[in-house]
Amino acid sequence: MSDIQDITQDIPISTVDSPSVVLELIYQLKIKDVMNSSVITAKKTDTMQHIKALMRENYITGLPIVEDRMLLGIVSIEDIIMALDEGAIDLPAEEKMTKNVIVLEEDMPLSFAISYLNKYRYGRFPVLNKKKEMVGILTSKDVIRTLLVEMNREVLRLEKMHQKHARAPDLFSEMDFTTVRFDFELAGRASTEIKKALKNRNIDPKIIRRIAIASYELEINQVVHSLGGTISCSIQPDKVVVTAADVGPGIEDIGKVLQEGWSTADEWIRSLGFGAGMGLPNTKRVSDEFYIESTPGAGTTVRSVVFINSPKDEDAS
Repeated sequence: MSDIQDITQDIPISTVDSPSVVLELIYQLKIKDVMNSSVITAKKTDTMQHIKALMRENYITGLPIVEDRMLLGIVSIEDIIMALDEGAIDLPAEEKMTKNVIVLEEDMPLSFAISYLNKYRYGRFPVLNKKKEMVGILTSKDVIRTLLVEMNREVLRLEKMHQKHARAPDLFSEMDFTTVRFDFELAGRASTEIKKALKNRNIDPKIIRRIAIASYELEINQVVHSLGGTISCSIQPDKVVVTAADVGPGIEDIGKVLQEGWSTADEWIRSLGFGAGMGLPNTKRVSDEFYIESTPGAGTTVRSVVFINSPKDEDAS
């Protein structure tokens, strides 16, 4: 997407160090839960003058150009201004629209939308389904509005929960989840459920946050880089053990993958917002004990241990 697309301000939400209730929501919600599916679009043959009128009538600053539900490009207010300056306002949209469009997929976690908005600072992102058809559009206002509604629901849920006499949780608990390669729809489910189980045990929020980071990074690592596997969590009286075991392709050089910024991700994976090379380094950073074993062609096992009464400082971990 070129720099002629209008710009928005950063969303004041971090996908790492926001309050736990916000982190839980942004990993649990999907982009399809937040996006606006009632999208005003234009055709490639519509003139820039016509599109300008549509923007004014609907109080919007950008319009997707769509044909047979397929996204061809986008016209922003900046494109309109340039067309006016160049005397090209009567030309069809296909000649003046921005064609290199960065998009989101409806099954991605909301955390990706926040990362995209803060990274690219565009006013909107078209949303596509698995068939690459345009199904919605997402703006920073959509994100903030949805989070406010969901946070209000969470507050009401917590109030009801505290009104009940909850049974004391078991000292030991085992949880198992399955991951599938490139299945972004379920990505984040394991870490969300693990966090819920820990909150029900009234564990220190700082400890929960470290475990949540480790479980999420390991889960996303499997979805992006492996052929699929399992995420297991063992909640014990003194510690929590998260184990990620996949079936391949394995790691050639473990030392390299533990270096911050080193990644084997291809361009497609990077275009989705992955492949920054921070997954395993982040997991190791927040763990009290960290173990990794990998056999090229066979698979990888990673184990993160966090002690419940760990004195380890969260920011320095």
